[in-house]
Amino acid sequence: MAVKALYDYDFPSADRAELFGDDQLVYVHWDGNPFFCSAAAFRVPRTMPFGTFVSDVVGPWAASDPDFDPATVGGWRLFDDEIHASPHASLADLGVGHKGLLHFSTVPAA
Repeated sequence: MAVKALYDYDFPSADRAELFGDDQLVYVHWDGNPFFCSAAAFRVPRTMPFGTFVSDVVGPWAASDPDFDPATVGGWRLFDDEIHASPHASLADLGVGHKGLLHFSTVPAA
């Protein structure tokens, strides 16, 4: 996102990718959930498998909503593009880069 400063902006960003080594920041937004009104940021390894990311990072965060049911999670998107991720593919393999934004939604159980 471009930033328009009202003065000379002459210093590097404090959250630039090179400061994170083998890790990266990934934002996650639960679409349509009023409990989480904005995306959350997580520092994770680029090589983390998507399935591990969902179960070990997203799951515990989302579980702070008492209505969360991990079996209803789906509709994953990277920014605006739908993704069908293998649980074994790494975040890097899926194109999730530093400050990438993943969205998901839940479908109520029938």
